[in-house]
Amino acid sequence: MAVDLEQAKQALENGIAEAQELLKDPGKIDALLRQLEEKLKDIPVAGSVLADIPQMVAMIKGYITGKYTNVSVKVIATLVAAFVYVVKKQDLINDEIPVLGQVDDVAVVAAAFMLSEPELKAFAAWREENAQAEAQA
Repeated sequence: MAVDLEQAKQALENGIAEAQELLKDPGKIDALLRQLEEKLKDIPVAGSVLADIPQMVAMIKGYITGKYTNVSVKVIATLVAAFVYVVKKQDLINDEIPVLGQVDDVAVVAAAFMLSEPELKAFAAWREENAQAEAQA
């Protein structure tokens, strides 16, 4: 069953109120990102790469806000460079080519993950410790 654009827009509109409530609580946003990571892992072929994106974003945000600084500037720059590549229109393979157009984007994000993996694992552990501490508080 295909979902058309109007149905997708309606689904987003239906979720706005809940999203606004979530935005008031950083802990709930963090939990949502964790759930998103798990859900993305189930996507065939690119799922494992896509599942790491929310963690990458969370680490960048943590670094920018000063909440997590135990990471090198080079790692943060590598992750940001990968996201810039995905967003910019100067791809190795044109995004307008169905499926194939996203292969280079996934490859660049995967390379950024591999280059940053130890730091991302350390960040994941830190995130888990903070989540447990907040749950106990």
